[in-house]
Order: sequence, then C-alpha cells, then structure tokens
Amino acid sequence: MEQFLRVGVITSPHGIRGEVKIFPTTDDINRFKKLKEVYLDTGKEQLSLHVEQVKFFKGMVILKFKEFNSINEVEPFRKKDLLVSREHAVKLAPNENFIVDLIGLSVVTDEGEEFGTVKDVLQTGANDVYVITGKDGKEYLFPSIKECILDVNLDEGQVLVHILDGLLDL
Repeated sequence: MEQFLRVGVITSPHGIRGEVKIFPTTDDINRFKKLKEVYLDTGKEQLSLHVEQVKFFKGMVILKFKEFNSINEVEPFRKKDLLVSREHAVKLAPNENFIVDLIGLSVVTDEGEEFGTVKDVLQTGANDVYVITGKDGKEYLFPSIKECILDVNLDEGQVLVHILDGLLDL
C-alpha cells in the first residue's frame, strides 16, 4: 500500500504572496479546511509544508503555506502533487477503499476463474466503475454495485466479481 495519498495538484501561483491554486483530487474538497500539514512531491523529494490559510474559489482550493511568502518561491511547483500521509487521510466507511489501493488487484470471478487486473476506477455520478484488464488484454467496465463487485480483499490482493449478463458484450 502507498504510504502517501494525493489530495491535489498545484495548478498555478495565486497572487504574489506565495499562495497556490490547487485542483483537488479528493472526494471531499472541505477536507482542506482540516489540513495542517501536507507533503509536496517535487519529483526529487517530498517537502513537508504547513498550511497557513485555506480559501475556495470556483471548485479550486487556494492554499497559503507558512514556508512560502512570494510568487517566485512557489512558481517552480506547477503541476506538482500534494500528498497526505495515510494516517492523516479521511476515515473511510466500511466497504470503502482508496482507489490507489484497488489498482493492481487481481480479479477473480465467483466461479473461481482468474479474470484479470484492476487498471483504474472511474468515478461517475451514479456509482464507481472498475476498469479491468482481462487476461485476453481487453478492457472491461464493471459497475461498483453489490450485484457485480462481491468482495474486495486488500489483504489477499483480490477482487471477487460476478459477471452480470451482457457485461462482457461489446
């Protein structure tokens, strides 16, 4: 499992005092109100940053870090990820998982056959959709509903699925 989880991506500086505009990659944008510390993935290292101020603007988050006080200090961090440690991540409800933990899990049918591997999880309005690469190399879309995704076992690295009628038809 990943030790750090991405909560946003810096899109650009905001103003001249070292604030940055963040595209949130978390389900709950309000979680930024409670953040005290984040990690900036520079590509070479992970810098610990302390949140000084949080604002919201048109679906984006504006953050001010204690460590930066000018536009010149934050300019190099465009398109860089902001991470939180797993212990500071939002608490999940029962039967909820972080997408990063699902990617790469093996997929087995309720008939005991190996089907493939979870490649991605798409978040739609109604329910999530698992993108599964089958053993035949094709991609299949499985809705994250209890009739289709029967069990997710992170300890065993496996997703148990039921193939609904018509699900594999192209």
